[in-house]
Amino acid sequence: MPEQPFEPDRVIAGTGAGGAMDLAASEAQTLERTPGGPLGTGPAGRPRSLWSDAWRDLRHNPVFVISALVILFLVVISLWPSLIASGSPLQCDLAKAQEGSQPGAPFGYDGQGCNVYTRTVYGARTSVTVGVCATLGVTLLGSVLGGLAGFFGGFWDSVLSRITDVFFAIPVVLGGLVLLSVVTSNTVWPVIGFMVLLGWPQISRIARGSVITAKQNDYVQAARALGASNSRILLRHIAPNAVAPVIVVATIALGTYIALEATLSYLGVGLKPPSVSWGIDISAASLYVRNAPHALLWPSGALALTVLAFIMLGDAVRDALDPKLR
Repeated sequence: MPEQPFEPDRVIAGTGAGGAMDLAASEAQTLERTPGGPLGTGPAGRPRSLWSDAWRDLRHNPVFVISALVILFLVVISLWPSLIASGSPLQCDLAKAQEGSQPGAPFGYDGQGCNVYTRTVYGARTSVTVGVCATLGVTLLGSVLGGLAGFFGGFWDSVLSRITDVFFAIPVVLGGLVLLSVVTSNTVWPVIGFMVLLGWPQISRIARGSVITAKQNDYVQAARALGASNSRILLRHIAPNAVAPVIVVATIALGTYIALEATLSYLGVGLKPPSVSWGIDISAASLYVRNAPHALLWPSGALALTVLAFIMLGDAVRDALDPKLR
């Protein structure tokens, strides 16, 4: 076979089957740097991580985009409700009780003559505050306890498993009726503390399972063989690879905590007047729903939309972080 002359502008690129193919140097560089190429590399040939792949998928997921925009709007009006609502949610006029929509009150008035629109806007602050703080507390406590138990195992793992079994056996609503019925504070902190107390076992189980799975990987064994300390292995190698399931569960649970706060407030053991909460407004409006259904419709609709947005966000994050669903 005659020897082919050397051409500097052509290179030999390896194929996935172990062979080679002859192509121009510019084509080889394009193949090497293409984000979706066979080597799975990003720009400039850098390998893509799970988080970069997840973010790329989330940006093109309409469910994530819509739910994120709804949540962003809720966060903005929670921080600055006066941007879209004028007046005080505690300012009421009995002469306008149960009246329908009119200028200045597009959602009408409730049984006490309070502006339903203003109370619905200000109620978002309470719901978002309870949901975010409870989720942060549950995630932090559950991740630390579950992660340590899964990493070290042994006696403490057995003790934590039995404790979580006890907490799983407590009905959430019944526990709230018992524990919060003796609390006289009108702030959100007793409700948040109750949610953290009964919510951490779920995150703990997820974190424990993720850590147990991650610590069996080869890179963890290699780090241990090289003399890495337990804290370095846990923080640098295991935690970044075990946190994805925790984030997914926590995102979905945030919407659940918002609904739980409204349920407890509806039953009279959560937030209490003069606090502004969707649960309080729904409870009060249920007494005269036939005469003024608008007073029940708007706060319950805002609650349902908020919970749905966080659940949709959690589902989108789960689909993006689960490689099996790609």
